[in-house]
Amino acid sequence: MRNNLIVTVTAAALGLAVSATVQASEYADIFVVKESSETPTVVVSGNVVPFKEVTLAAQLPGRVKFIAGIEGEAFESGTTLVALDEDELLAKRSAAYAQLAAADAELRNAGVQYSRELWSPQSSNAPGGMAIPNLFDQMFTRPAEDFFGQRDRGAERSADLYASSTRMEQARSAMFRAQSEIRAIDAKLRDAKSLAPFDGVIVEKFVEEGDTVQPGQPMLKFSDVTWLQIDVDVPARLAQGLEPMMVLQNAATFDDHPEPVAVRVAQVFPMADVQRHTIKVKFDIPQGVSKPGMYAKVLIPDTTGPAKSQLPVIPSTAIRYRGSLPVVYIQNEAGAPELRMIRQGKRLDNGMTMVLSGIAPGDRVYPNPGPDIMTRSRGE
Repeated sequence: MRNNLIVTVTAAALGLAVSATVQASEYADIFVVKESSETPTVVVSGNVVPFKEVTLAAQLPGRVKFIAGIEGEAFESGTTLVALDEDELLAKRSAAYAQLAAADAELRNAGVQYSRELWSPQSSNAPGGMAIPNLFDQMFTRPAEDFFGQRDRGAERSADLYASSTRMEQARSAMFRAQSEIRAIDAKLRDAKSLAPFDGVIVEKFVEEGDTVQPGQPMLKFSDVTWLQIDVDVPARLAQGLEPMMVLQNAATFDDHPEPVAVRVAQVFPMADVQRHTIKVKFDIPQGVSKPGMYAKVLIPDTTGPAKSQLPVIPSTAIRYRGSLPVVYIQNEAGAPELRMIRQGKRLDNGMTMVLSGIAPGDRVYPNPGPDIMTRSRGE
């Protein structure tokens, strides 16, 4: 009888041990949601843009005769990237130089005529022939004209000098006009070539050699991709807590770089968008993290609410994605896993992630849900 009692007690103790083991293993895979006193953040999306970027457009109509390279090729500042055909401009320039030479010759001729009129006025030369007629004119005709007041030789000389000086001014004006035309043509010749304004790469081409362009038509996009930035439209209430040179730790993630990186506030634009009521903010990112045009998400601290807000935190490994939407599996009242959509917040350094909405402190979350969690819950 003592042996039977020993067996019964051992079996009972073994049952309690097994029950305790099952209960421990059941709750070992469950995480009770806790609260965090971190500053709440809001996820804002944006795009990666180059630090400097220009779009080179045509300044005059013409045919594209030269393009420096293809997308991705790097060029130094001052390199010719696009050139238009300039034969017509060169012909006009030659014609303008010919006009300048003719105006210069006319100016020199007018100067000679003025000097002759100054030292040998035409009004002093009496009409008539030579010898006796000319002598008669000088002795009788001129004194008679002066006596009767029929001719004022001083006025005639002044008029001849004024006419000569007018011809000089006209020739000088023609020279200035020709020089102005040459400068205008030189400006067009300069605009026929698009130079690299800084060191960078061609990121996009809009024309090819042989295409005909019109003024204002984009030809290529040139960017400095040494340093990249995130261009974000931040709600006005969140932009109040951002200042230039502020560093946000582990605040940005990218499609091609999922690990969070630190970003620095580079610029906060002074004017808000009148339709969306957002303010454009640019963040500097480390080199080699992403590429221009990639999608990025930035965690902006929400300083408009309480200084410290009790937000739930869960292990980062508990978050799964259905498409682009973050979800978690929680244990419902029946003890079965249940899918719950959440709004993801800031990822902390200790492997935890803040949750803005979707769960509350005290909820029981599966920290490492497998792909067959729903199948196992049904006993299949």
